[in-house]
Amino acid sequence: MRKTIYTGGCLCGAIRFEATAPAEKPHTCSCRICQQHSGAPTAAWVEFPAERVAWTGTGGKPSTWRSSDYSSRAFCPACGSSIGAIDDDPVVALLIGGFDDPRDPALAPQYHSFEDCRPDWLSVETASGEE
Repeated sequence: MRKTIYTGGCLCGAIRFEATAPAEKPHTCSCRICQQHSGAPTAAWVEFPAERVAWTGTGGKPSTWRSSDYSSRAFCPACGSSIGAIDDDPVVALLIGGFDDPRDPALAPQYHSFEDCRPDWLSVETASGEE
């Protein structure tokens, strides 16, 4: 059986990752922390157990900033790109836009978190067809 490896990284390429399938809990989120971290009204995430994520770029692991009592936001210290969140669980949630192929159907969001924080003018469609 062939392993699926998802790759991606930051804008400047210093922070790169390889994540081994399966991708878990692909979703969008409109909480204020995600909005401020990404600069977008909704962030699209996918989770992996930390042991299935390798930091492969010349920059090593991303820099982090503690954003809650259970998670830190990850970003590139060189270009400032948002990479994702590193949770205490240990889970690594990677922003789908940072993947080399964000169109991969396995990364399609299945649900939307914190819909009540989503701007009224924004429609978010998930693979399940629900907003």
